[in-house]
Amino acid sequence: MFGRGSRLLLVAAVLFLASVVWSQCSKPVENALPSNAALLGEMKAVVSVKELMAHLIDPVADNIFDAVWWETTANGTVEHRPRTDNDWEKIRIGAVTIAEGIYLLKVPRPIAPPGDVNNREGPNPPELSPAQISAKLDKDLVLWNAKIEALRNVALATLDAVRRKDVDAVFQAGADLDVACEECHLEYWYPGDRDTVLRERQARPTFGRHETRGEPTTSRR
Repeated sequence: MFGRGSRLLLVAAVLFLASVVWSQCSKPVENALPSNAALLGEMKAVVSVKELMAHLIDPVADNIFDAVWWETTANGTVEHRPRTDNDWEKIRIGAVTIAEGIYLLKVPRPIAPPGDVNNREGPNPPELSPAQISAKLDKDLVLWNAKIEALRNVALATLDAVRRKDVDAVFQAGADLDVACEECHLEYWYPGDRDTVLRERQARPTFGRHETRGEPTTSRR
């Protein structure tokens, strides 16, 4: 049995160790930005949603879309896949840019640049106007956020595939990215095309984008 003095020393030691552990756990991550966002200032959009997608997200998405595919020629089928460190790095750049860049859609910004009303030609225009898209966002921001997270999750899966140098996983990520992008566009940009696009998707023999360029043909697996 411990005496009173021994118990006091034991309690003091426990408290000291607890304070050390707490101080270590509460230390900020080294080289991290300050946790107080107010010190960094508010994020201000530079371009519209349409421009952000066209000039940032869409170009680097091709780093993933074009990573794994094959070409059928008169001499047989040629498979295109990442083989060198530069090939894998290009996919990584696409995934990192999408994973980080897609969150910029959380920053309030106009849907399209001034004067751009999307494709509104004809009695049944194929695209919603920026005002209509904005109204949909105002009505359900949770859905908008879910679309953003879906794209980010595909980018994270791509990064994991790159770390493992898993060609099949990269191909699947490209297929998943295609669907995630298309689902967002069908919701906000051209919802009138949903039935047609879904029928075409179901008719595809395989996943992902499919391109036909006559003879020879180029298809995504």
